[in-house]
Amino acid sequence: MVEVIWGSSSKPASSRRLAEILEAADDLEGTLYIGYPILGTPSGAFPIDATLLSPEHGIIVFDVVEGRDPTDFQQRQDEIYTKVKSRLMQFPNLVQRRELGVELTVATFAPATLVKRFDVGPDYHLLDSASLRDFIPTISWENKQLYPALASAIQSLSTIRRGKKKRESARPDSRGAKLRRLEETIANLDVNQGAAVIETVPGVQRIRGLAGSGKTIVLALKVAYLHAQNPEWNIAVTFNTRSLKGQFERLITNFVYEQTSEEPDWDKIEIVNAWGAPGSSDRTGIYYKFCRANGTTYFDFKSAQERFPGKEFQGACSLALKEAINPQPFYDAILVDEAQDFPPEFLRLCYRFLKEPKRLVYAYDELQNLTNASMLPPEDIFGRDSQNRPLVSLTNSSSGEPRQDIILEKCYRNSRPILATAHALGFGIYRTAGLVQFFDQHDLWLDVGYEIKTGSLSDDQRVSLHRTDRTSPRFLESHSPIDDIISFKCFETTEAQDEWLAGEIEKNLKEDDLLPEDIVVINPDPLKTRKAVARARSLLFKKEINSTLAGVSSSPDVFFENDAITFTGIFRAKGNEAAMVYIINANDCYDSYFPVLRARIRSQLFTAITRSKAWVRVLGVGADMKTLAREFETIKQNDFCLNFQYPNEQKRKELHIINRDMTHDEKKSLVRNISDLGRILDEIDLGTVTLEDLPQDIQSKLQKIIGKMV
Repeated sequence: MVEVIWGSSSKPASSRRLAEILEAADDLEGTLYIGYPILGTPSGAFPIDATLLSPEHGIIVFDVVEGRDPTDFQQRQDEIYTKVKSRLMQFPNLVQRRELGVELTVATFAPATLVKRFDVGPDYHLLDSASLRDFIPTISWENKQLYPALASAIQSLSTIRRGKKKRESARPDSRGAKLRRLEETIANLDVNQGAAVIETVPGVQRIRGLAGSGKTIVLALKVAYLHAQNPEWNIAVTFNTRSLKGQFERLITNFVYEQTSEEPDWDKIEIVNAWGAPGSSDRTGIYYKFCRANGTTYFDFKSAQERFPGKEFQGACSLALKEAINPQPFYDAILVDEAQDFPPEFLRLCYRFLKEPKRLVYAYDELQNLTNASMLPPEDIFGRDSQNRPLVSLTNSSSGEPRQDIILEKCYRNSRPILATAHALGFGIYRTAGLVQFFDQHDLWLDVGYEIKTGSLSDDQRVSLHRTDRTSPRFLESHSPIDDIISFKCFETTEAQDEWLAGEIEKNLKEDDLLPEDIVVINPDPLKTRKAVARARSLLFKKEINSTLAGVSSSPDVFFENDAITFTGIFRAKGNEAAMVYIINANDCYDSYFPVLRARIRSQLFTAITRSKAWVRVLGVGADMKTLAREFETIKQNDFCLNFQYPNEQKRKELHIINRDMTHDEKKSLVRNISDLGRILDEIDLGTVTLEDLPQDIQSKLQKIIGKMV
């Protein structure tokens, strides 16, 4: 079966016919790209009409003719062949004895032409609809093992997973050697990722996927593709985690250069914060620019905190939207990463800041913000018109059109054991006291790549969910034993934890062939991170190992520094990844005195674990850590399947009540009220206050509450 990915094309009718014929060929396997790739040449970007990548037939590049006249097709084929071959010859793993090792074919597809034969001269092919069907089977190649490398080269992904430094491995079985092989294997996009990059709709597009499914890379590639095709467009990409800025700059620069042989025009591409502030261009943001363009009231964080306590950004964006009666559009396209971290009002502001046809692409992780079961539907995010019709409704056409709603179900960062552990702990699947939080919609489990092993996703029914090789590729876990991929370590004191951590990092660098940039240490509680990591960093310093505290000892826009171990809190860790992840003080994530915070701390642990692309060590101190480790042992005993009783509607409602979002003032009020209640109960227990001392209405309420609890 041929999967079709729809990029921009100036020849829509003939391109659609090409896709129809190849899709209907049951015996043909591969991917057909329309309007892709765009090749960088000394004279600028050179777009290709269509490209078929096939394990059986190699690469077939099509010169597509929209009308009846294929004049000069030989000249066009020569130019295409020369440019594509020149591009592929740049990849050493595609070259054999100075010759291209893959089968490269160029053909002109002119469905309206009257020519009925497909061989025109010894090296030229002119095809109509009928001859195309006969032509494809005539092409074959011997070096089919080169297909993954060929796909990587065409998809512009050859350098994505490659580190900044060349890896030198003393042993073939070292962690460094395993990591190099792992990075090389992940160097291809799957069909859904390719569609997310190339397919752009005239309107809003949603990209959903797990942590590690490639959302950030997809958005960076998409920016490069849009910029190469439309260099006059004003394009912005924004995000919540500031440390992603450097990653976006690197990826977009690489991708634009591969497609145009030129540096990006940074006057047309903006990598900007969501909020922003006056000052240099590095401080600007979408919200700030919207306020300036429309003359609305601007709030920095401090003033927003005074005006909208607990809902600072939501309140600021909401007021800006109200004040901008006729907003002035500026951007041709806006791409939003980490959309789950933004209030709906920000996405609405982005939508209104766009020129028609409102090209907004927002990507998010269904599970990164576990305290909200899912994002609001687009009908609710973007509102309705005067006729009460939704401004945005996402639909996927059956064929021949780009998709508006794309799900990236495969995870290319986290192995099955790591991902299943993160989910089990995040939801409290094997927690003795029961679930912590849950999805509103049962099909979200299937959307993010789980399959039902036994049972059903129905109220009060037992179900077993597991991940298969299709959504969690086996190579992600086959490089090491499972006990090495993920482990939990319990310590009696924080000092013992710090000593073990420093010793293991030293071993990683000296014996395991890992680089400092391969290692990240995460403290889940961001408010305690500076103090929590101080001793471990001091121990590393004594061992002559450099380290940095992300966003504190380095720029807020930079996460990794050369030759330094990165220590970080959970918020700056989001969106980043490392081969070896150490999570310290995980005992803080086991439980909370305040039930309303339980889901949040479990989510912090989930996010920290999913930063790892190879190995993870979860460290903690005391009784809570021992209990958390026992919870993990239960996960292992169940072979990393999620086995539980599906909660009924009432139970799901109770979970959402417990996990509701609260403002800063609401949290303070809750703490104060619990403290007051605890003091009254202590007084009753001591006998200094009796139930009869309480007003009659309070006695009645207590009796009702106790009656419900019994």
